[in-house]
Amino acid sequence: MTTSYTSYKNGQSIKDVATGLPATPFDYGAGHVDPVAALDPGLVYDATVDDYLSFFCALNYTSSQIKLATRRVYTCSKRKTYRVEDLNYPSFAVPFDTSSGIGGGSNAPTTVQYKRTLTNVGSGTPATYKVSVLSSQSPSVKIVVEPEILSFKEVNEKKGYTVTFTASSKPSGTNSFAFLQWSDGKHNVTSPIAFSWT
Repeated sequence: MTTSYTSYKNGQSIKDVATGLPATPFDYGAGHVDPVAALDPGLVYDATVDDYLSFFCALNYTSSQIKLATRRVYTCSKRKTYRVEDLNYPSFAVPFDTSSGIGGGSNAPTTVQYKRTLTNVGSGTPATYKVSVLSSQSPSVKIVVEPEILSFKEVNEKKGYTVTFTASSKPSGTNSFAFLQWSDGKHNVTSPIAFSWT
C-alpha cells in the first residue's frame, strides 16, 4: 500500500475509467501496485492478530462473531477501551460528525486523533524520515503530525507518531482526500487519507 502510485509517469492523475475524471482513493484505494518499490518499502505498518482482535472489539463484534471471522475464541475485555482508530493500518478513514451543526447548533471544529507505529525494514541504517502532508483538496482540514521526524538506528526498530485532524463543519455527505508521506530521500512511505462528513 505505502509504495503504490496514484499518477501516471507523465504526472497526470490516474483516471476513473467510468467517468474519465481524475480518480480518488475511493476508486483506487492506496493506488496501483509498484512491485519493484514494494520489495524495498523502507518502513512498514506492522499489525498482529491481537491488533485485529482489538479492532473487532472496537466495532462491537460479539464473541461469536469474532469466532466466525477468526476461528478463535476471544472475548473483549470490559476493562479496556477499544478504538477503531488504534488499528495500525497504513491508511486513514477520518469521519467528522456534522450533527452538532444541524439546526443552528455549534460550528465548533471537530478533532480526531490517530496513533500509528512504523517499523524500519530498510537496509540503510541509520535512517531519518521526515513527514509531509499532500493535501491540495482538503484545505478545510488541519493536519498535525507529531513528531515530524523519525530517526531509526537499526533494522526492525519501531517508532510511533500521532496525527491529529481538525476540521470545520461541512455539509453531510462531503468527502475529501489527502496523503501523508514519510520520506528519507530514497523511500516514500505514503498513506491515503479519506475525510467524510456524516
